Amino acid sequence: MEYTEEKPTFFQRFILWREEKINEKRFVLLLSFVVGILTALAALILKFLIHQIEFFLTNNFDVTRANWLYLIYPVVGIFLTGLFVRNIVRDDISHGVTKILYAISRRQGRIKRHNMWSSVIASAITIGFGGSVGAEAPIVLTGSAIGSNLGKTFRMEHKTLMLLIGCGAAGAVAGIFKAPIAGLVFTLEVLMIDLTMASLFTLLVSCVTAATVSYITTGTEAMFRFHLDNPFVMERIPYAILMGIACGLVSLYFTRAMDSVEDMFRKYSNPYVKLTIGGVILSILIFLFPPLYGEGYNTIELLLNGTTLADWNEVMDNSLFYGFGSLLLVYLTLILLFKVFASSATNGGGGCGGIFAPSLFLGCITGFIFARFCNQFDLGPYIPEKNFALLGMAGVMSGVMHAPLTGIFLIAELTGGYDLFLALMIVSVSAYLTIIVFEPHSIYSMRLAKKGELITHHKDKAVLTLMKIENVVEKDFDKVSPDMDLGQVVSVISKAKRNVFPVVNKDGELLGVVLLDDIRNIMFRQELYHRFTVDKFMVSTPARLNINDSMDVVMTKFDDTGAWNLPVVDDEGKYIGFVSKSKIFNTYRQVLVDFSAE
Repeated sequence: MEYTEEKPTFFQRFILWREEKINEKRFVLLLSFVVGILTALAALILKFLIHQIEFFLTNNFDVTRANWLYLIYPVVGIFLTGLFVRNIVRDDISHGVTKILYAISRRQGRIKRHNMWSSVIASAITIGFGGSVGAEAPIVLTGSAIGSNLGKTFRMEHKTLMLLIGCGAAGAVAGIFKAPIAGLVFTLEVLMIDLTMASLFTLLVSCVTAATVSYITTGTEAMFRFHLDNPFVMERIPYAILMGIACGLVSLYFTRAMDSVEDMFRKYSNPYVKLTIGGVILSILIFLFPPLYGEGYNTIELLLNGTTLADWNEVMDNSLFYGFGSLLLVYLTLILLFKVFASSATNGGGGCGGIFAPSLFLGCITGFIFARFCNQFDLGPYIPEKNFALLGMAGVMSGVMHAPLTGIFLIAELTGGYDLFLALMIVSVSAYLTIIVFEPHSIYSMRLAKKGELITHHKDKAVLTLMKIENVVEKDFDKVSPDMDLGQVVSVISKAKRNVFPVVNKDGELLGVVLLDDIRNIMFRQELYHRFTVDKFMVSTPARLNINDSMDVVMTKFDDTGAWNLPVVDDEGKYIGFVSKSKIFNTYRQVLVDFSAE
């Protein structure tokens, strides 16, 4: 019987040709260019779908009165999204940026294929029907998934996959906001773990490409129209600092409240219970405060461009507050307080969306309220409402994301407000310095940080996060049972290569250890071989490691005990193996070399 050698496919031949003709660095640049194009197109598709759904549902609403359909649309949107996720995607696709951080730290840069499209569809349904969240985090996850899967397709190693994830995220932000610098800075501040000139240039290629595609398809105008009527003057610096502190406190409120409300939703396993609770909360809030419908960009546009009380009062259109212009500050303050519940109810109830847009929305309202309050009660020099609305966007975004550079550059590029660059810096830094006093992690990273699964810019901690305890467990230790006598133990020792022997009972539970040094003085006295059993001379271990412990916890236990070897058990206390410092150091050194390689 003859066997014919299977011929390589066209794609396999292409891979071989690429490896021979195109070096790694040039090919990664080519992939970053492709990632930029694809992520920009994905962003355009998502924004188009959201706009079309929202226009179809709300175009005929009467602005002079409340509209009862606000009570129905959000529930329908969350219900349809839930059906799509449970029956078609069959995976959790919420908290997009957190998933990217997890993929970088625990999955070696691998993101599932369905994330290239599932978040686009789910978030379009959620937001189009009124979900009070943003489209940016889903598109960032989509872009990162495109980068990761493109890299996997061409058999890139995990360091390159992590870089391509960054390219996808940078391209997504650059494409959806027309903000190439913000895309680059967002990736460096929020996602990236190490910066080299090669990675910086690769990210730039994706950002510029994505922004160019958006310029070609939608024009070169900034996302929000903004005209500077009152230039920033030095006497307003104290007010900018105070406003930054206010933005930091609003960011803290938003972060803590959202985490608490979503924890409440996680207590319920039945999706229809979550839908009922989330849908009712969201519908009532949107009915009372229509600006909470969707991303809220219309409200931002209104506050950035309004110049008179009549302009600003348009924010109360479609609501029960219509015609009560004297209640404008009260109305906006209530929106500020309830926005976090609307966003949490959207995601907790089964919707899909991010917190980019809610951050911008809250910041704009915070800045407007601050300026309007100062002016109305004559608390100092005139504070331009529209200017401080713009500055507030940078402040709250900087605080929520722990990313002041992203806040500065994103708002400057979103609005064309480069003349307020100094003020943007003051507000963003003040907001960031305020929130880190109370909350060391951003809303994206706080859950991973609690589990020890977060990679940070601290290289030592980042390397420990990349390591896994199961990769350093050694299982070549000879076990002994508690009823074995000294003679049997000596027989085991004569064949062993270690000087530590775990004592394990019939159920596999670790009871203690026998140390060779402890029995060296009696192990050669044959008259004692049957007088002593293991349970007489075994000792307890200074500490035990759990197989689910993070490497940060492992190193802390080694430091606290001064031990050189520590046993590893599972959740039921059953023995698995030992971890030694020497094995950790060798693995650490290799990971550090791979992690820092150009």
